[in-house]
Amino acid sequence: IRRQRQMCIREGVKQIPNRLKAALADNHKTSKWLADQLGKSDMTVSRWCTNRSQPSVHQLIKIANLLDVDVSELLNKTK
Repeated sequence: IRRQRQMCIREGVKQIPNRLKAALADNHKTSKWLADQLGKSDMTVSRWCTNRSQPSVHQLIKIANLLDVDVSELLNKTK
């Protein structure tokens, strides 16, 4: 049952547009650039951009500052 629940959660997450990925594209930046700026691995940022994991609130604030966007833009769904 736990495994089925995890799969359902993952399937649901895939349907949510990834705002971080969109914000990077809007700013003509790459996940590699973001990883370098934050001192994180490329794999970590890749996981954030594919919704396999999420950055901490502290990291979200840093990301918003680097991309010159409001934190809410990284949290709210696109229309």
